[in-house]
Order: sequence, then structure tokens, then C-alpha cells
Amino acid sequence: MFVLIRTIDGKVEKSLEISKTLSIRDFKIQVAKIFSTEVPSIQLFYRGKQLEDCYRVHDYHLNHHEVVQLLIKSEKSTEEIECSKDLEPSDEKCHLASVPLEENLSIIIKQPETCQYQSGDPVDCINEDNGAWFEAIVQNIYQDISRRSLIYRVQWKFLADTEPFDVMEHMIRPRAKHCLSINQIKVNDRVMVNYNVDEPKKIGYWYDFTVTSLNKSRRGVELVGILHAGSGTTEVRIENCKVNSRNKIYKIEKLSGLHCGGLNSSLNEVDKQRPIAIICKVCNDDINQKCKTCGCYVCLGKKNSRKIILCDECDKAYHIQCLNPPLDKVPEDDWYCPDCKIPDNLVIKMGENLKSSKKKIVVDLKKGQKDWGRGMGCMSRIKECTIVPTNHKGPIPGIEVGMSWKYRLQVSEVGLHRPHVAGIHGRENECAYSLVLSGGYEDDVDNGDEFLYTGSGGRDLSGNKRTAAQSSDQKLTKMNKALALNCNAQFNDVEGATAKDWQKGIPVRVIRAAKMRKHPQARMYAPEEGFRYDGIYKVVKYFPEKGKSGFLIWRYLLRRDDSTPAPWTSEGKQRVKSLGLRMIDYDSSTKISMTKTKTEINPPKKNPKRKRNKSAKEDEENNSKKIKVIHYELEPDLVELINGDKLNKKVWKDCCSLLPEGKINFINKVIDRFTCVCCLEIVWNPITIKCLHNICQNCLQRSFKADVYTCPVCRHPIKKSQLANTNKPLAKALEKLFPGYGSGRI
Repeated sequence: MFVLIRTIDGKVEKSLEISKTLSIRDFKIQVAKIFSTEVPSIQLFYRGKQLEDCYRVHDYHLNHHEVVQLLIKSEKSTEEIECSKDLEPSDEKCHLASVPLEENLSIIIKQPETCQYQSGDPVDCINEDNGAWFEAIVQNIYQDISRRSLIYRVQWKFLADTEPFDVMEHMIRPRAKHCLSINQIKVNDRVMVNYNVDEPKKIGYWYDFTVTSLNKSRRGVELVGILHAGSGTTEVRIENCKVNSRNKIYKIEKLSGLHCGGLNSSLNEVDKQRPIAIICKVCNDDINQKCKTCGCYVCLGKKNSRKIILCDECDKAYHIQCLNPPLDKVPEDDWYCPDCKIPDNLVIKMGENLKSSKKKIVVDLKKGQKDWGRGMGCMSRIKECTIVPTNHKGPIPGIEVGMSWKYRLQVSEVGLHRPHVAGIHGRENECAYSLVLSGGYEDDVDNGDEFLYTGSGGRDLSGNKRTAAQSSDQKLTKMNKALALNCNAQFNDVEGATAKDWQKGIPVRVIRAAKMRKHPQARMYAPEEGFRYDGIYKVVKYFPEKGKSGFLIWRYLLRRDDSTPAPWTSEGKQRVKSLGLRMIDYDSSTKISMTKTKTEINPPKKNPKRKRNKSAKEDEENNSKKIKVIHYELEPDLVELINGDKLNKKVWKDCCSLLPEGKINFINKVIDRFTCVCCLEIVWNPITIKCLHNICQNCLQRSFKADVYTCPVCRHPIKKSQLANTNKPLAKALEKLFPGYGSGRI
């Protein structure tokens, strides 16, 4: 099976073929080789557990194509360690770091002449998270002995139940209280406005705003300018923001002297709180209304916010006294609610041993014994073919005769033969769509263009057996009946039937497996490795017969009916090489076999002269047998359709640049460039947006239902009227390249 090895930062990911019987120690050796590092510096993690050397892969229930995280430890050099020991911080900084902040501060009570504000003054305080100004009240004033500066302890006015916090003097200013009319506002004035960055038409937070122009219309005057989020070095400027003059616009108050806040006298003028964006849309941030969204999940209350804790997994809020059992204080470490907390009996704590697996699996393999830990028959598919429906008859768009895959699972993923193990894919009341010729039955006879295929059934596979000898008669039901319905003759479940015109029968996709090479007469037709697509066959006849085991079997004569030359012929082999078809593996570049790993640890001694002579001969043979890839020429009607798609002219030009490299490279480029970003399939009923990105009509329709009217790639705005404007030239061109590719999505 294959697993993905991904670094902790997620930047590097490689696949690796392993066995479930593999020990973690050998697993680390393979990982160290593909990442070019040493084994002692490697740590592997799977589902939060560190993989220990004393266990095996199957003990951690690691499945096909799952992710194992890799941590490569970086060791400090001895010079860095010695330098860090020599460095000694100054006594003053060390003292300040060890003493709490409150011990370095002295409260100012009777020194108003040195302060700009007094306790109880309403101010505007900037929020460092979003850069907006909120109303606050000064509670205390401190003087930092080390920095010789003032620190103000303030309390949010809109969150009066929260704890106060300390800010520097540049983060507060006098509370804005004077509303400005449109006649008082001029260009280049800096005022405070309410603005919603995400949804400008809705209420938001209060920001500083520099007016660049005033646009007058029948509806009123609109302010256009620069929005300032934050202050100082962290300030973010958003240009071309528009603000309606009908909303309240405040003058930014300035200090004109020492303690000129004098703000206690003006409290009556600013008692009314400025409106801000609603955080909770259920209760509209009403502190007296019970709400399960923003309040305690048990009592629904919002008071005593200092005793409310949030779950680190689901973010639900709980009062510590509402828990069962209740908590005495708010925990400092991570905390999880009862719904998210994993039971203690399922958690493996530090120092505890991993629970041994109950699954019995062979570890020590004898000579000639198969390693079932590498099996792929019971693995789940990574992807599923949606280009054509499951009951598609005939070739699969984009699959060429002669293409081969290493694993049966890959054949299922591309939609060529969907079952993982069964030899026939079909429906009993319809027909068969594909079959795999793997020589599983002793009565199979393969002659290339014709072969006798044995039906399924008649074997006792109880006890989780993969294969067994024939133990009963076969019946013309289920998949046997489905394959018989492909024959162009009236169905007969007693004597069988012969087609009058066999070429008018229903096509069957045939995949030959390398296992067929165990039959001497079929070696020249079977692939050397993996599974190969050999084209379309038709059922000529089917009949019952007594097999070699002495039981009744159903036999089918299938004959090839495909215009493409067979892969085992000289023309077919030449075509496979010219198209550049190779064995398709999950990741052949990082694949490391078990036998290779063992031999590389103790490599045998070889004669270097023989090695040089052998490699020289191989290079000469490879150079002599090197065949150029045939230049793929587009059909005239396809060229006309491509030229008609003027919106995607640059994309087609990029795809056509790969025509000299063969058809397969051209097709793969077309699939890559015309893949919908929403469904990750070839665009069907494509709509080309003004930003020249292509998206399926169904995907765009689902986007509009979710009130999203922007391109999923670049966020370019899309109008509803564009839903009906499909790119017909592009649709016809893709239909020509991939016949019937949209039938699986209707």
C-alpha cells in the first residue's frame, strides 16, 4: 500500500510504498532515504501518536494513502551551545523579566499635572486586532519605572463585563463627540467614520478616514477617500473607500494642553453609545437576552464573563460553575468541553505502551510466501471517475489502448473496470461493461484476438478465502447473465446462444492482467507487469460445458472489435512507444521496494569491470532502440472548433504547444487547463467569465444559490445573467476530445 509522508510545515510531501508487516524501524529507514537525512533525526506521527520502533505498521491501523507527519530534528552545533553559555543578560533586563509587571509600575493618584487624562475619562482606544477605534473608560494610570512612560488601564464600554487591560498613551485619544455636517467637511480632512470592510453597505466599526473627493448626486453627497486601519507602523491604508454622508461622521478630538481632556464635564454629551457591527446575529449582542450562540452553552447567560471558558475544539462557551463537576477557577492550559473531550481510557499517555492489535498477521515470511501486507484489494479509492456514469458502455474518454497500470485499484479509479476484485462488471438486468482477464480459472484460453472466458461462481470462498477450487456448478445468473446479454442473440439460460451478427453486440472493455502469463499459450498476449487495457471485444457465443474440475461452467467466446492495433502486435507496440505510454504508478520516483532496502544495507561485491561493460552495452541498446514520439495532428473539424473559441485563445495556444510531444501530453495539458476549480473535473457546459476563467454551469449555479457572485479563482464579480451564456465552441471542442465526458454528471 501507499502512504503519504508530509513534513510538519506541510511544504514537502512524498509517497512511499510499504507493507503492513513492516516494522517502524525499517519504515524510518525508507523515509530517511527519500528525504536524504539520518534515521536518528526522524520522528514520525500518525493521528497524534508518535510511531515507536518496537511496533509495526499494522499496530497503528495505518491505511492506504493516509498521511504520516514527519519531524526532522535539527541538532545545534557545539559552537552555538558554547556561545549561548557565554552570553549573560544584563542585570537590569534580567530583573525586569523576572518581576511581574505590576511591581514595575507605580499608581499616579495626585499628579494630574503630569497626565493628559484622569481616571473616569471617556476615551477612544484603538483595537490592535482590527485597527478600529472603540469607546473605553480610563480606570487607573500607572508610571513605568523602567521605561519612564505612562500606562493607562482602560475598560471597553461596549464590553463592560470584560477585564480591563493596559495600553500606551499613543493608543488612546479624547472621545469623539462632535458630529460634522456635510458643509463642514472639506477635501484632505481627517474624520472618523463607520465602515464595514467586508460588506460596505452594512454597519461596521469606526476608523479614521481621509477625504480625497466629494461626489454629489441626487441621493446626496458621497465621501471618497482613504481608510486608515491601525496606527503608527501597523497602519493599513485602504484606498477608494466610499462613505454615505447620511451616516454620522465625527470630528477627531485633539489635546490642546496638559490634562486638557477635562472630559468628566462632557459625559452627558456622549452618554449615547456609538453603533458598531453586531457580533452575534441571533441576539443582536443584547447582554440581557439568553443566547446559546454567544452565551453559556448550559444556562444561556452572558453575565460573569470572567468565569466563562471556551472549548479549544468547538469554541462553545461554558460558565465554570455550570460544568459537571464545576471548576474552581479558569484553567490555564487547553480545555475541552464534555462533547469534545476524548475518554481517558482511549488516550495513550506518555510512557504507556501501545495496545497490541488483535489482528493476526504474518510477520516472518518464508521463502516463496507472499507478503499480504502489500495487498491493495481491500483499499479504498483515492478518487472516483465522474466523467462517465458507472453503466457506461464502450471506451472511456482519454483512455488509450495500450495504457497500463501497476495496481488493480488504479484501473478502478479511472473508471475502466470499477470493481476491486470481481472479474466482471455489469448489471444482471442490463449487460456487462468490462472484464479482467487474469487467468483465475483453469479453463480460460487466450488466443489474443479471441479468448474463451470462464464465468464466475461455483467456488466456496467462506473463511475469507481469495481463491478456491471449483466445488459446484455455475449458474447463468448475476454477472454471468450480464455478460450473456452482451451477445447479439436471444437469451437462453439452458443451452446458451450464438450471435447472428456478433459485431452488433454490446461492447465490453477488456483488461489483461500479468497473472495471465502463468498460462503458457497466453504469455505473448499478457503484459509483463500490472494491468493493460486491450480495447473493445464482443461476445460471439456463450454455452455450458463441463470443466476440468468436473463441474458445470459457463464459457464465453469473445472476439476483438477495435480499430486500434492490439498492444501485443508490432504495430501496437510501435504505437505505444510513439504515444509515450508507460506504466502508471502512484509515485514511481519515490517508490522503494523491500528487497532493495535489504540489499542496500549489505551490498554484495561485484566486479567493477563487468559492471562497466554491462552498462555500456545497455546504453548502446537504449540509444539504438530510442524512438521519437509521433507529432499529434489535430483533426480539421477540431481545429475549426478550437479557432472558434476566441475567449480561450491563449489557453488553447499553450495546449497546442505540446502537440510535438504526442497525443497523451496534449490531452493531459487540456485536462489540466480546463479543469473546474469547484468540482475538479473537466468543465461541463462551460461558462467563460470576463476574467477568462472557466467554470461548470452547475457549479456556478450552486455558487449563486449560496449568495456568492464572484469567480472562485480570482474573485472577479459575476452577474446572474452570465449563467445562461455558455461557451458553446469550448463545449463542442471538449466533447470532440472526450466523447460523452459529461454523461456522468447529468
